[in-house]
Amino acid sequence: MTDPIDARFMGLALALGERHLGLTAPNPSVGCVIVRDGLVVGRGWTQPGGRPHAEAEALARAGDAARGATAYVTLEPCSNWGKTPPCTKGLIEAGIARVVVGCVDPDPRVDGKGIAGLREAGLEVVVGVREAEALAQNLGLYRRIRAGRPMVGLKLAMSLDGRIATRTGDSQWITGEAARAFGHRLRASHDAIMIGSGTALADDPLLTCRLPGLEGRSPVRVVMDRRGRLPATSQLRASADRLPLVHVTAADGDTSPGPVLTRLADQGITRLLVEGGASLATSLLEAGLVDRLYVFSAPALIGGDGLAAIQGLGVDRMADVGRWRVVDTRLLGRDRFSVLEPEG
Repeated sequence: MTDPIDARFMGLALALGERHLGLTAPNPSVGCVIVRDGLVVGRGWTQPGGRPHAEAEALARAGDAARGATAYVTLEPCSNWGKTPPCTKGLIEAGIARVVVGCVDPDPRVDGKGIAGLREAGLEVVVGVREAEALAQNLGLYRRIRAGRPMVGLKLAMSLDGRIATRTGDSQWITGEAARAFGHRLRASHDAIMIGSGTALADDPLLTCRLPGLEGRSPVRVVMDRRGRLPATSQLRASADRLPLVHVTAADGDTSPGPVLTRLADQGITRLLVEGGASLATSLLEAGLVDRLYVFSAPALIGGDGLAAIQGLGVDRMADVGRWRVVDTRLLGRDRFSVLEPEG
């Protein structure tokens, strides 16, 4: 059974890890809290670009107070030499007595070696405290290492009857201001944002994060445009000299979802937010590549002649319907926001 004190301090570490989601790719965003005699003496989180690591930041803030303390880390400390020394080395040399780990690092260069190295040096190591939350926070890393693709979150802003636009294509705005602002927060927590060419042509979006204070956290923009229809005058292409844009066309090779996601992972993308449209969403769902649904549901009815959020999936029996479980839900003004993950 998890010690409630360990669970509480791991919760602080998880909150720190949340800070830089979307800024640390290809590295994970890790949180670390150093506690001595019941007091937090050091805090750290992975810095933009992936370095310094959370442990190094927390140790620097703790100084001599780290000796004999407990370090709470959301992800197993690295044990490999890279551009910086291993975090395990730093923890050992600082005199940390105990390390509490949220989840194991799936990177084959680590993958249990960090935990083993700490134990060999005489440190007590506890693994798996608030593991489900740590795994959820590091899902992008797990997908890139083990599946060769980013974590894929599909955003759907729709009416109660599952429509994303009226019969004329009008979609602004289905949800209210609070929901739209939260959608920008979602953008800021992902490495890349993807839309299909239909959405790009219909809306001519810029796909940036426009919340005050978060303007610098706009993700890489990705447009799936197999036929190369996106004009040079579009906001996306016109801004490509100052904002990263990946324009996927048939000239790039296979444009089906799997190969494209693999190429994005090879570029260091670990967390991908898909914002539309219905054709792209359907292709990802059919391929079983969606890890999370971010659903903004407005208390409105558009009717059967409106544009559906998801196209036909070819399901004949209820027994074959894809099931999702709600892992979070809240009200945003008049709208409801829910996070869902696949069952099973």
